[in-house]
Amino acid sequence: MNRLADINVDKRINDMPLKNKTPSAPRKQVGIRTGKWLVSRRDHAPARSKLWSAIGVVLTLLGCSLPGPQADESVADKLREKRRINMQGVPDKPEQELSILRGGVANGPLLILVHGTPGEAIGWADYLLYPPPGMEVIALDRPGFGQSSPEDAVTSLAAQADAVTALLPKDGRQVVLLGHSLGGPIVAQVAAMHPNRISAVVLLAASLDPGLESIHPMQWVGAWSPVRFFLPRAMRNANAELIALKDELQKLRDLLPAIRAKIIIVHGTKDDLVPVANVAYMQARLTGAACVTTVLLEGRNHFLPWNSVDVVRNAILQAATHTTDSEISAASKEKC
Repeated sequence: MNRLADINVDKRINDMPLKNKTPSAPRKQVGIRTGKWLVSRRDHAPARSKLWSAIGVVLTLLGCSLPGPQADESVADKLREKRRINMQGVPDKPEQELSILRGGVANGPLLILVHGTPGEAIGWADYLLYPPPGMEVIALDRPGFGQSSPEDAVTSLAAQADAVTALLPKDGRQVVLLGHSLGGPIVAQVAAMHPNRISAVVLLAASLDPGLESIHPMQWVGAWSPVRFFLPRAMRNANAELIALKDELQKLRDLLPAIRAKIIIVHGTKDDLVPVANVAYMQARLTGAACVTTVLLEGRNHFLPWNSVDVVRNAILQAATHTTDSEISAASKEKC
């Protein structure tokens, strides 16, 4: 049973300080305080306008500067490892090299962080250098990005899920998956393919509704070979993924009810790249989940891993908190 009411959250407790962190100004809020959270009801924010969709595409294609971690990326890069994996979704060359960053407590409950498009594992530096207590943390350069192969885009969600699946432990440890943006449908794919191996999924500004996906004319310009040749690899592959995303999400749609994990959805109401209307779709489709909690962040945009670190950390801790089936039943599956 899904928790259909959205939750608006403003957390007042600071987490471990990060490099050059500037606290955000407190916001006025009316609601009920429950522990660390201030909770209030609200309606869905409207989907992104066509203008902002176009601006988002243009910025992506031009490679404009985007928000990133406050922790020292050069220190996080020392956590890098590389391994060979088999990706059935790349039939012409299934063996690929996967670059990962590994931090936290070895053999602890495992948190796997999956970036959007474009992106790299180093974008999770804040969470790798200051990991959740007691957890092992792995962030990967998704196939086609960072130091992972192949050189070209891997647009199949199933193939991208193969890379994440290769990181799952074989010792039965608890596994929490967190996907940001296009990383959201990838972790959902993994959780649907391996329902007994994933304990919780955090969907952070995740794009899952195929009905909200459209291709802007600028994307076709970027895909035109004379233009594509001059684009950086990350931008070229990101554009290819976005063009293919609608069809890929349609394939994923019927798999979503197979997910049995605890689900935590976190989305900003001012997300102009992945509209908050995705939330209603996720709530409606994740019918097999152990429980679904929705957290809406008033006024926040798409870049939650970097502008809402406190909330993301608490979502991870909530995801990692073990909840038995009897406890879920007693709570009518309304809370995770």
